[in-house]
Amino acid sequence: MTTLTDVAKEANVSKMTVSRVINHPEQVTPELRGMVEKAMKSLNYRPNSIAQALVNNRTNVVKFVTLEDIDTTEPYYMNLLFGFARGLNTKQYAMQLVTDPEHIERGQADGYLITGARNDDYEMFDKPFVLFGENHRGYDFVDTDNQTAEKIATQYALDRLYKHIIFIGIDLKEPFEYSREAGYINTLQQHRLIPQIYRVPNHSHCAQQIIHDHFSELKKDTCFICASDRIAVGVVRELQNRGAKIPNDFGIIGFDGVFLDQVSNPKLTTIKQPIFKMGEMLAKMLLQKIEQSGSPQGEIMLKPELIRRQTTR
Repeated sequence: MTTLTDVAKEANVSKMTVSRVINHPEQVTPELRGMVEKAMKSLNYRPNSIAQALVNNRTNVVKFVTLEDIDTTEPYYMNLLFGFARGLNTKQYAMQLVTDPEHIERGQADGYLITGARNDDYEMFDKPFVLFGENHRGYDFVDTDNQTAEKIATQYALDRLYKHIIFIGIDLKEPFEYSREAGYINTLQQHRLIPQIYRVPNHSHCAQQIIHDHFSELKKDTCFICASDRIAVGVVRELQNRGAKIPNDFGIIGFDGVFLDQVSNPKLTTIKQPIFKMGEMLAKMLLQKIEQSGSPQGEIMLKPELIRRQTTR
């Protein structure tokens, strides 16, 4: 078995230097760190995660905390969770899933990933944390570039020659929703068109009810920009109930691109979020924040992708 001494000899440095590279890399110059890491890779040396945790007074455990009700069969959160878990594996960290806020303090951890947080929630966390989801309060986060996403969707609808573009958003006063609406509004204003917005809870039957209530007002050549695939599925369902022609008379563009877009009939054109990658990036950000004693990490916004399918012409 390769030892610390073997690595030190291979890199031509002291054992103390190797230990610092492993446990306190910020205390070592980039040149020395590179030499030691090269030696570790050459010898296939893997640091003992338990020993590292003891040296650094850490648990090598982080908590994945969700502060909203989630469907455990929902692929969206499963993709995020598995991406986060893969990111933790690079540093041999374990993860504890917490779904009840009263259980957050049960057991020790070095930091938290928080999903579904609202403005009053942040005070309950006394260790380094990162957020999944855009925020405007200066906390570290990873998210899709929501504003750019809906700019792409709205411009695509216009390029497909839909004359009327309606946004159906999620009825939440949260930064990600404001950004999605802003992307839609700004794009329409550039074309001197008047925005039309409905907001509903993020359930397909709520979106279906909106179409039911306003169908007589809808004009042909309308495209619905939806803030989630769940909403888009409800729009599709009610338009079909009314005998509307999709996509010739009515187009629908969803948001998420995780599962519902593919099982919808017809399949949804949607904005695909890189959920798995966001999970990995959250893990990387959190572990780096722990290593740097809670130093701010900033924000990461990942580029979305429009996936064209059968609900737009």
